[in-house]
Amino acid sequence: MRARHGETHAVDRIGWLRAAVLGANDGILSVSSIIVGVAAARPGVAAILLAGLAGLVAGAMSMAAGEFVSVSSQADAEDADRAKEAAELANNPDGEHRELVAIYRARGLDEALAEQVATQLSAHDALTAHLRDELGLTEAAAARPVQAALASAGSFFAGGAAPMLTVLLAPAVTLVWSVPAVALLLLAVLGAIGARAGSASAARGALRVTFWGALAMLVTYVIGDLVGTTL
Repeated sequence: MRARHGETHAVDRIGWLRAAVLGANDGILSVSSIIVGVAAARPGVAAILLAGLAGLVAGAMSMAAGEFVSVSSQADAEDADRAKEAAELANNPDGEHRELVAIYRARGLDEALAEQVATQLSAHDALTAHLRDELGLTEAAAARPVQAALASAGSFFAGGAAPMLTVLLAPAVTLVWSVPAVALLLLAVLGAIGARAGSASAARGALRVTFWGALAMLVTYVIGDLVGTTL
């Protein structure tokens, strides 16, 4: 029996990875920014928790809805292309075969080998061959709206739960710096993990996400402090 091919590639996980990393980053950053902005206005802890909870729930639902609608549009386009290609194969199989031969020739195969490859792949699964080699549609990169929506909502909620726990555990007077400290640490770790999972530099991934996170929390702190002193 032949051993199974055990190689894994970043593209195999890019669909759910993008949604999960984006959701977790948004959860940490959005909820932390809300908490820091509200805490800068110096209300009670109950008001800070309520604002954070509202941001957590609304953000998770928004991420799920946005991801579902976006990826559903991609899935609709893929389905339309699949149906169009199937119709073309049914109505003009010879023309589609010549098109596949031309694709393989353009990739470097000679005429005879391109003809042989196109013939054998078409005999096995002509539609899949055309979707993959003509349109670039593969199973690994296929749109999965429900998976993307669940990954985004779940990761947003998980990310946003960390600053909420900080509010519950840390003294109220420290929230304007303890929440950002926890958030930036988590953002750095998440940025590094996401970058490594995508076969990129962990340091660069951590740096870019912490920079934007720090900037967002600074802006909300300044707004909260200004509003808190005028109300």
